[in-house]
Amino acid sequence: MGPVSEQTSPRPRVSARLAAIAESATLAVDAKAKALKAAGRPVIGFGAGEPDFPTPAYIVDAAIAAAKDPANHRYTPAAGLPALREAIATKTLRDSGYEVKPSSVLVTNGGKQAVYQSFAAIVDPGDEVILPAPYWTTYPEAVRLAGGVPVEVFAGADQGYLVTVEQLEAARTPKTKVLLFNSPSNPTGAVYSPEQTAAIGRWALEHGVWVITDEIYEHLTYDHAVFTPIVRVVPELADTTIVLNGVAKTYAMTGWRVGWMIGPADVITAATNLQSHLTSNVANISQRAAITALSGDLTAVEAMRTAFDRRRRTIVDMLSQIDGVQVPTPEGAFYVYPSVEGVLGRTIRGVTPSTSAELATLILEQAEVAVVPGEAFGPSGYLRLSYALGDDDLVEGVTRIQALLAEAE
Repeated sequence: MGPVSEQTSPRPRVSARLAAIAESATLAVDAKAKALKAAGRPVIGFGAGEPDFPTPAYIVDAAIAAAKDPANHRYTPAAGLPALREAIATKTLRDSGYEVKPSSVLVTNGGKQAVYQSFAAIVDPGDEVILPAPYWTTYPEAVRLAGGVPVEVFAGADQGYLVTVEQLEAARTPKTKVLLFNSPSNPTGAVYSPEQTAAIGRWALEHGVWVITDEIYEHLTYDHAVFTPIVRVVPELADTTIVLNGVAKTYAMTGWRVGWMIGPADVITAATNLQSHLTSNVANISQRAAITALSGDLTAVEAMRTAFDRRRRTIVDMLSQIDGVQVPTPEGAFYVYPSVEGVLGRTIRGVTPSTSAELATLILEQAEVAVVPGEAFGPSGYLRLSYALGDDDLVEGVTRIQALLAEAE
């Protein structure tokens, strides 16, 4: 009698860890819009959070000069060029009002790598991470990749999308390790006041909760809103806080891929070791461009902010005219996050959407306008529209949405 063969099911080809990752909804919407445009459809995209301005010429010129320098054709330290780490420390003092050492800075391949490495550096399997919702779509995926458990704390339009200390405390458990804090916010444009920021910071300090604060929209605030660095108002948090930032949104440099994280020495060392195996150094040409961006004044930034502010007022006014749509006025970033719960359940051209995902699909198919549904950022019932696109496209796109939703019965 021969050996008994053991029958087993085939092993999965893709790891369970990566198979569980959801595609970035914002990039997926943007890709679909671009594909339809390439096919000849007059699609207007409100999906991607990307300034429509070119990178300022003086920054591009610095990159061109850097490309000609053979010193930039070689590997450089994984943590970043010393000159860029120094520039980030100087910029932090200028813009945030507190000192950091260049050795506390790690330069990353865009803000997303900083997000991923921050969670990887301090989260162990089973640790809970409090995510105020609506949240940027990448945060929960990065938490899960680190083995952590995202815990959503939702604040709706009635709260201006701002969570309270009481809500955070209700979500805290013995397993809570981290609070993700994002102000100005993607996707809502909400901005926490200095008082609210300080209260949340004191809560985190009192309970030994780490803070990962994403400050990439720091220069984009409007009306009376101000950006408040949480470490400045609660300095004692410095030893348990990681600050995330980058040049992408402020200087219209999304394609250059330069971000950074600032944190305690042991965390930065651990994240640098990870990056040394993961990607090594950020492209030197991009780093040299970032040095020029951070070392210059904010004149070009202010010009872009003024344009965003004009578009913000236009889109809020136009969306507010739609029956069933509630539009809190965003005070930061370049997003508007209307509640469309008053539209759901009504019939439009023979279709009765019951979720914001179904409504977004209907808007794309019938109005040829791409928006991101609330499901990408938390509960259904909302849409995110980026107003970082040209004025004419913005007006045309929202006009199409107005016309379509006016048919709701």
